[in-house]
Amino acid sequence: MMKVLIVEDDPINMKLIIEILDSLDFMIQTATNGFEALAMADKDLYNLILMDIELPGLDGIETAQRIKNKPGYNKTPIIAVTAFAMKGDREKILDAGLDYYVSKPIHVADFIKLISDIFKRRNNESESKR
Repeated sequence: MMKVLIVEDDPINMKLIIEILDSLDFMIQTATNGFEALAMADKDLYNLILMDIELPGLDGIETAQRIKNKPGYNKTPIIAVTAFAMKGDREKILDAGLDYYVSKPIHVADFIKLISDIFKRRNNESESKR
């Protein structure tokens, strides 16, 4: 079963993301700030991380960069799920090292398709290495 870490400080957004991922049969763990996410990434290895950008204490960009530098995480996809949707925000976030960008409010069908495509791509890469 795929393990997903959701890093989100807003309870309503957290609930929505959990409901979406529950329908996809993932093992879900949650963190409400960057420091908590870093501690969880030290203890466990996740197949996917959904990262809010505006977090208390340590923002999502810094958190994602630190996670990517941990052993076993350099290829783990991290999706920015953020309300930062002004011109240039997407590029800034992707240039900072996050792999994908989803703006809030989340369009559920597109969000599910993105996650499915990520895992299909990873499965295809794994099979081609055999």
